[in-house]
Amino acid sequence: MKNQFIQNKIALITLLSACCIILVSMGMRQTFGLFFSVFEENLLVSRTEFGLAIGVQMFFWGLMAPLFGLFADKFGGNKAVFFGFIIFGLGIFFLYNGPNTGIYFQLSLGVLVGTALGATAMSVPVSEVGKHFSNVNRTLATGIVTASASVGYFITPLFTKYSLVEFGWQNTLIYYLFFILFGLIASIFLLPAKKNSVSSQSLSEKQTFTKAMKEAFSHRGYILLVCGFFVCGFQITLVATHIPGYMQDKGLDEWSAPIILSLIGFFNIIGTLGMGYLGTKYSKKILLSILYFSRAVIIALFIFSPVSMVTSILFGITFGMLWLSTVPPTNGIVAQIFGTKYLSSLFGIVFFSHQIGSFFGAYLGGYFYDLHGSYDYAWYISIALSIFATLVHLPIDEKPIVRQEATI
Repeated sequence: MKNQFIQNKIALITLLSACCIILVSMGMRQTFGLFFSVFEENLLVSRTEFGLAIGVQMFFWGLMAPLFGLFADKFGGNKAVFFGFIIFGLGIFFLYNGPNTGIYFQLSLGVLVGTALGATAMSVPVSEVGKHFSNVNRTLATGIVTASASVGYFITPLFTKYSLVEFGWQNTLIYYLFFILFGLIASIFLLPAKKNSVSSQSLSEKQTFTKAMKEAFSHRGYILLVCGFFVCGFQITLVATHIPGYMQDKGLDEWSAPIILSLIGFFNIIGTLGMGYLGTKYSKKILLSILYFSRAVIIALFIFSPVSMVTSILFGITFGMLWLSTVPPTNGIVAQIFGTKYLSSLFGIVFFSHQIGSFFGAYLGGYFYDLHGSYDYAWYISIALSIFATLVHLPIDEKPIVRQEATI
């Protein structure tokens, strides 16, 4: 029973709930780049303005993730995610119904949607699931949740492109509101872990939030994780936001971008599940270093090769394998070192770094394009950051902290 993957029904229900939540929130998040051309035409949005809105979204996503994480640790992840989906609905509604130009475009797509993602996407659902599983099985469980985002990545871009062509951008946003309603219902079943569960037994119930934060920020491995996850955010948001424009500039068919984004989503299912399994067998920091180095190689091959549908498909497949594969080992290292009592908060802070990287990936991609007429400089920065992340994970000490009785 101790090593059984699903310890109880509550763990199973929470796992399924988190999968549905992530599928909805991350699926919609993946598609915003496909709206650029219609926003450019109908709302007169430039690439810099669009990149800024996505950058603001990424920043607020990261800023709110630790705050919603703390709320989840104190009051329950279901309440945090439910509230987040309400904010998500407001952001999409204002984007649909206006005012939605100028600063209001930044507020709806940037601030409101970004705030909502802080509760509904990744850090809170993944961490709440992690609380139900032991160190042995946690990376596999979080890998399953992360893979559900990939299902959303695979389905939603194709649906969105079809809907934009057939029904228009405003009707597409109405459909998004129904997706959000589904997420609201799913969030109710994101249940807290039982006090006698395997993960809860290892917790230090007397440790305060302040002590947990002080402990984390005095640990070199935690700081290095924060630095490394910045790189992940920069890269995936650069691709998700600007690959449609990049494909268009290279003269490829208008369906090339949604196909690539869908391939990324599909093959990320394999990547995240595979990384979740490998994290139960091998050092998580070594896996992360290999992953980031592989990203550098794949991006370099993509941008320095003649762009065609074949090379783009190969990029979608290979980069998709590495897309969210960083999440299970990163979350797993945090839980392994510090335990799970404040996992939502601690991983939320790591995720904030990810979203700062996302801000720069989204904004600099548009900025460099408007300045130089090319995304090349953004790609070069992405490759350099991959080398940095490859090296920065190696010194991390993955051993659990041994606390003195007085600080427990």
